[in-house]
Amino acid sequence: MNVQSTLRAPITFEGVGLHTGADVRVEVRPAAVGSGIVFVLDDDIRVPAVAENVVDTSRATVIGGKGKSVSTVEHLLSALFGMGVSNAEITVWGPEIPVTDGSGKMFADAIARVGLEGQDAARAMMRLERAFEMRTGDRAVIVLPADAFRVRFLADFPAPVGTQYFDSEITPAVYFEEICAARTFGYLHEVEALLARGLARGGSLDNAVVFDERGPMQPLRWPNEVVRHKVLDLLGDFALLGAWPCCEIVAIKSGHDLHVAVARALRARELVEHTYT
Repeated sequence: MNVQSTLRAPITFEGVGLHTGADVRVEVRPAAVGSGIVFVLDDDIRVPAVAENVVDTSRATVIGGKGKSVSTVEHLLSALFGMGVSNAEITVWGPEIPVTDGSGKMFADAIARVGLEGQDAARAMMRLERAFEMRTGDRAVIVLPADAFRVRFLADFPAPVGTQYFDSEITPAVYFEEICAARTFGYLHEVEALLARGLARGGSLDNAVVFDERGPMQPLRWPNEVVRHKVLDLLGDFALLGAWPCCEIVAIKSGHDLHVAVARALRARELVEHTYT
């Protein structure tokens, strides 16, 4: 993870957007050393994938600039980040990233299939000089100095989901085997309310785990698939640091808004040392 890398070949995805229901297409291309992850919107508007360019987190993470934006970027960013891609150009035709099966598996599978090309430059590493935390109500993200990147996530939802916990060092192997296939989720009554308001137009039992009062309406991939998806989302949001974290993240009931706020604060505060090692 100390060396910059990009894709060996372009990868393309097509499908429906979860929130808009629109048909969308995305191409992820190799990129030069030091370019980072950049979205290309309307063929010529370039928007770096950094926390300062997030324009909304109400239902998904939305990146924007110069009057244009793309929604639901977190699953694709999670796959690129978790699989170790530091430089890539993402061209998007449509208002959001395809939902695929509601996880990052299709993206991670494609990255694994084409492989990564190491680049002759050190990767930016984010190292903390002291602990940092951000809280809102009973939700919190605590970031601690550490020698490796580790995530501890406590999720707590109404029945039948309940309380779930995930704890692991984050490496490409762990991401591929333990995180990327965890699907987005919701409650049946919430889905019905969203559909009644004309939202979640692309949502279905094919791209989200839905819980009714008895439990999940589809087979789970893990007993704690919900918290694994929360970790997937967190990694997509922390990709917006623009550096690989050497720290431990303790997340308690957090979501996109808090993740992005922490990433933005870490990029700005003196307690973060960006080194190249």
